Amino acid sequence: MRNNFFLLLLGVACFAGCTPQAGSLKERQDKRPNIVIIMADDLGYSDIGCYGGEVSTPALDGLAENGMRFTSFYNSSRCCPTRASLLTGLYPHQAGVGAMTHDKNTPGYRGYLTENTVTIAELLKSAGYHTGMVGKWHISQTEELEKEEQLKWLAHQVDKPQFGPLEQYPTSRGFDKYYGNIWGVVDYFDPFSLVNGTAPVKSVPEGYYHTTAIGDSAVAYVEDFTKDDKPFFLYVAHTAPHWPLQALHQDIMKYEDTYKPGWEAIRKARYERMLRLGLFDKETAALSPWMFPEKQWESNPDKVFDARAMAVHAAMIDRMDQTIAKLVKKLEEKGELDNTLIFFLSDNGTSSERPSKYGPGFDRAGSTRRGVPVVFPVDKEALPGSQMVHSGIGPEWASVGNTPFRYFKAKVYEGGMATPFIVHWPEKVKSKGAISRHPAHVMDIMATCLDVSGASYPETYEGRQITPMEGKSFLGAILGKEQKGHEVIFWEHLGAAALRQGNWKLVRLGAKANWELFNMLEDKTEVNNLAAQYPDKVKEMAALWEKMAKEQHVYPSPVYQ
Repeated sequence: MRNNFFLLLLGVACFAGCTPQAGSLKERQDKRPNIVIIMADDLGYSDIGCYGGEVSTPALDGLAENGMRFTSFYNSSRCCPTRASLLTGLYPHQAGVGAMTHDKNTPGYRGYLTENTVTIAELLKSAGYHTGMVGKWHISQTEELEKEEQLKWLAHQVDKPQFGPLEQYPTSRGFDKYYGNIWGVVDYFDPFSLVNGTAPVKSVPEGYYHTTAIGDSAVAYVEDFTKDDKPFFLYVAHTAPHWPLQALHQDIMKYEDTYKPGWEAIRKARYERMLRLGLFDKETAALSPWMFPEKQWESNPDKVFDARAMAVHAAMIDRMDQTIAKLVKKLEEKGELDNTLIFFLSDNGTSSERPSKYGPGFDRAGSTRRGVPVVFPVDKEALPGSQMVHSGIGPEWASVGNTPFRYFKAKVYEGGMATPFIVHWPEKVKSKGAISRHPAHVMDIMATCLDVSGASYPETYEGRQITPMEGKSFLGAILGKEQKGHEVIFWEHLGAAALRQGNWKLVRLGAKANWELFNMLEDKTEVNNLAAQYPDKVKEMAALWEKMAKEQHVYPSPVYQ
């Protein structure tokens, strides 16, 4: 059975490939734009074609060619904090998700969207929008069971009625419809924590692949939402290309030989394409030094595994792009594409994690639902790609994924928190293919959505006091106008910290590391540390960071004790 049939079984209105009857399109009287947010998971800054990558992404490239790209758009460097910030227009600690989804019983670390927040979905629903979400939620509390019971639950060998508090599910935070995974990590062929609305999906059909199902569900929601005159808000939260590296065979084969030249060759080729695309120039964004000088591809004993790992990563992105093509086609068929504002971004930089070393536990099943053991190739003894192998791309390829920057996911150097950001809105974006240098943050998406929809941000919502929004609309930048953005942008995640003030950026690797200082106008890739040259600037910005850390509920935190 195919994924589309699965969606039909779930009662979704229509599936991918529906074509309207001649004359069925009618002009909406409500002229407010539809809003679609598409978020990838662990996608690197330069992975997709229009940002210099060699992965085939014609759908995203088309959105960029007919829309615009931002070069200084930021996330919060990790999945949960970014998602919390995106949906609430707040810094993640203010929304209760400063780290992950465990409850640390302090205001900044509750592990869910706390009662002082209101979501984009809640506000747009109140303003008359249809609201739907598909894919990864990962901003509600998770609890661990005893390990043996946990592993059975992860492997679908134990049934439980819910995967967290129902009042923290998407349908309790403004979404009319939801299909996806409540937790973060999934087996792409048989996902854990899969729900339709609030009902657990206890089994999936043979041939199921989660990226395809997310994409088909998004198409089905558009089919349903366009039956009346109301605009819609759709949040498409892909799990790809987050580990485990699992992809369809035909997609992997497209990249079978692509990564055999190795880490540095691919990285240099990406950088050269980025220069040709006009994303950067050599004078202000030199390619950062290779982070692993002791590791050279020619002497790498694991070439076969490593080339295959990146091929699977590419295949996962490729399949995601194929689903985006279906979504764009459906919007076009329904006559809605021109008046649909589409945002595309990643939740953080590429991941350096090696889940093989973690082994089974918490969110990683040790076997399939039939009890067949899953391989965790610590010594790279089994090639990734299938359901039976659980691995990631590792730090070397993660560094390549974030070309031209240093570092990766969970760090707040540019490699961890700078995201490709595409805006597509044919009715309003007039400079097709434009590149914007406007610095913006994921929390600004809330303000921009409210700006284009006419909805307002409240002081109270359903009797709860709401924290004032931190995000700022960047609608002016979308329209090609000069627009003032944030004077200061703040980051903190598990000790990694940064502050951008104008063109200055203060950053440190961890809670006990020294501050570094960079001029982002002259040194976008953070190559030249100016901390020793400008000690007073470091002191001034560090004091401001401390002040904001206290205001944003970074403290109290176990990391700083």
